[in-house]
Amino acid sequence: QVHLVESGGGLVQAGGSLRLSCVASGSAFSRKVIGWHRQAPGKQRELVAAITSGGNTGYADSVKGRFTISRDDAKNTVYLQMNSLKPEDTAVYYCATKSLSSYEYDSWGQGTQVTVSS
Repeated sequence: QVHLVESGGGLVQAGGSLRLSCVASGSAFSRKVIGWHRQAPGKQRELVAAITSGGNTGYADSVKGRFTISRDDAKNTVYLQMNSLKPEDTAVYYCATKSLSSYEYDSWGQGTQVTVSS
């Protein structure tokens, strides 16, 4: 099991930037797929970006070109750089891990709030 702690959320104006961090403790972090998810009030949780142990990345269409996911395995940390933020990016952002062969993410952080004002 991996313990995850997110940070870096806050209030920002539309067009601004934030960088979220997710620090992990526990075994085998470097072999895990890490995904950043978000959940806005009244909406389903969605996966916005993911990165494999080999550094391959994927993004939701809604954030492609604006968000960048990266990882530093030496620091057991994954980042989500968010640029050109929009009010519709407002949500609680969670990081989560899973094995490459797994379908579901099985370890989750507590989340960090991102609020984008218009």
